[in-house]
Amino acid sequence: MVFMESFINIDGWKKNIRFSSAHIIPEYEKCGRLHGHTYAVHLKIFGGCDEKGIIIDFTVLKDHLNIIVEDLDHKVLIPMKSKVLNIKEKQDNIDVSFYNKKYSFPKNDCILLPIESTSAENLAMYILDQLVEKIDLPDRINKVEIGVDEGYGQGARILKDIK
Repeated sequence: MVFMESFINIDGWKKNIRFSSAHIIPEYEKCGRLHGHTYAVHLKIFGGCDEKGIIIDFTVLKDHLNIIVEDLDHKVLIPMKSKVLNIKEKQDNIDVSFYNKKYSFPKNDCILLPIESTSAENLAMYILDQLVEKIDLPDRINKVEIGVDEGYGQGARILKDIK
């Protein structure tokens, strides 16, 4: 039997795996203003097929991606490992300051992420790590790619070797 590697693809725009969030990227002047996007999350999984000719069930993947993006939807994304943002958690609020700007957000409107920046690249890595942590991938899968678009036609892709 000849081993053939294949991949499956899920398009977040077409399958409605999306979230809308606000963020700040202070390292870039224009992106240093509070702004938001409607993001779409895409997935490619590379590997071999099982005896039925399937790499992995699409439904399992879509369900897990939807759980991850639901946590991000309609939230202010706050990167806890930022080297620029000064972040203070208070009882009901999260205060964020940098340079000459100060923001105070209701805690329930925020999600604290273990990343340095809320760039599309870092969001893709965060989502990829969450997916790989939450799903039991078969041994025949060797790579996972997550894409995060900040609007239609503009985004970043992260590819990770699983083995």
